[in-house]
Amino acid sequence: MQFNTISSVDYFNMISGEWNELLTCCSASHVPFLRHEYISTWWKTLGGGEWDQGELHIVTARGEDGSLIGIAPLFYSQNREDVPALLLLGSVEISDYLDLIVREDVLPEFTTELLRYLSNENNPSWQVLDLFNIPEDSPTIPALKNATEKLGWEIQQEKLQHCPYIPLPGDWEEYLAGIDKKQRHEIRRKMRRANEFAVSTRWYIVEDEYELEHEITDFLALMAQDPDKDRFLTDVMRTQMRDSVFAAYKAGWLQLAFLTVGDEKAAGYLNFDYADHIWVYNSGLNFKFRELSPGWVLLAYLLQWANENGKKFFDFMRGDESYKYRFGAVDRFIHRVVVSKN
Repeated sequence: MQFNTISSVDYFNMISGEWNELLTCCSASHVPFLRHEYISTWWKTLGGGEWDQGELHIVTARGEDGSLIGIAPLFYSQNREDVPALLLLGSVEISDYLDLIVREDVLPEFTTELLRYLSNENNPSWQVLDLFNIPEDSPTIPALKNATEKLGWEIQQEKLQHCPYIPLPGDWEEYLAGIDKKQRHEIRRKMRRANEFAVSTRWYIVEDEYELEHEITDFLALMAQDPDKDRFLTDVMRTQMRDSVFAAYKAGWLQLAFLTVGDEKAAGYLNFDYADHIWVYNSGLNFKFRELSPGWVLLAYLLQWANENGKKFFDFMRGDESYKYRFGAVDRFIHRVVVSKN
């Protein structure tokens, strides 16, 4: 393997095609948060202002034929414990799943050689390799454990958050039949009540690029009705979210959906429709229409759409809110892996 470090944004952008092509070959890390267009927008604002500073430090590996076979998408900064660290681009708060991007057949060799490469004197003076939001079933975790054992380094693993998801059968009625009877009744009742409301209701997925700016503004306004989300939506975070939405739209995997009551938006979901999954990124509600349970109604329509359009999973991502399990989600977790050199 031939390793190289990318510290230039220009060169980082030059390999966008190779980056995304490699990602599609890595089933464990094939997530929207590792797409080049997402990562590049994240880097522009350092995660919507989550990080005060950082140095780009992406490590790539190429095979004998020159093809890209592995990427460690890293940056250098002080971590949450104020320790000099190499972290995954996308860390921590707004990117639900992160990982190394490596062909699985070379992952064991890549992780060992990566640690050796990172320990040479040409790298920043890092103390820990601090990897957040790695899915529990990622082969990166055992590969890193084996690599650290070979090198005599230390590794720690910490379970972080619930990430419930729904396996979809591909049929709406079959999906409903598979969840709790009481919840099935509630979904039908809420959808029926919305359809019979005195003011007409409808739902839609945004398709018109010329309306996208306006639709994003409306979605952020719905989010801001929640006090916690309003505090989250700083100016730089709003810029980050707009950039991410436009990047996803141009790449063809945005799903921005709304439920309207008359001429007013009652609920919105910002999802990614990527790799036969629906990834539920964020949501917003108009509390004026709380009696209609607009968030549940829109979620039901989106689940129906996902079943009817051949999606395999409906991923709620981070958070153990009770409604996710009422809709039939099963649990899994993301982990933090910290590697320390001796």
